[in-house]
Amino acid sequence: MMAIQAGGIEVARTGKIRTSREPAPGQRGPTGEEPRRSQVLTTKVGLQMPAGMSFEDWEKAGRQLSGIVDSSSWWLGDWLVYGKDHYTDRYQRGIRAAGLQYQTLRNYAWVSRRFDFGRRRGALSFQHHAELASLRRDEQESWLDRAERRKWTTKQLRSALRAAREGDGEGEAQVRAPAESTRRLEVPGSRLQWWHEAAEREGVDFERWVLVALDSAATQALAEPTRREEPLRVG
Repeated sequence: MMAIQAGGIEVARTGKIRTSREPAPGQRGPTGEEPRRSQVLTTKVGLQMPAGMSFEDWEKAGRQLSGIVDSSSWWLGDWLVYGKDHYTDRYQRGIRAAGLQYQTLRNYAWVSRRFDFGRRRGALSFQHHAELASLRRDEQESWLDRAERRKWTTKQLRSALRAAREGDGEGEAQVRAPAESTRRLEVPGSRLQWWHEAAEREGVDFERWVLVALDSAATQALAEPTRREEPLRVG
């Protein structure tokens, strides 16, 4: 049996979630008999909750389930990254066999690649990291520090990013956006399709990919020294 264990949560094919007060498998009480355990059983269509479960155990199970849901985004992202790196010609077959949505996995994998394992903050959710994935590494670290220190929710982090884009945020890590976001730009259909394909290849939402590409081009252009025209020399 293969089991995945993270923190105090053990997820195996048995589909059981133990609270910390429950004995581990094989552990016996003073009388030598294995005590009865109050377990939450997971199935594909729901949870089976034990009768007479205490509020503390119910609350603890909720925290564990929340942790599993958030961690699974990292797990799936890392799983796809590994598959693409090691089974270049076969990893999509594994995705189909697992019954997973490829586009969702690609989004997870993109965030996972943007944050090395050692840079991920356990106190913040996967969605916190996803909000910052398109930024430069130093900006990511600055925003992660602020979100962790101030215990921001994902919504609060998103609001702070929006304020920074509009010039109203703190100057710790400014995030720029196009000055006139409401202006429409006419683009040939063939070029638009080309951009969509590039975004899909990188596993990034199309609008996010466009903003990142434009911000990157603007940053590079503004960083280059202004070229001065030299007088034309004859002879």
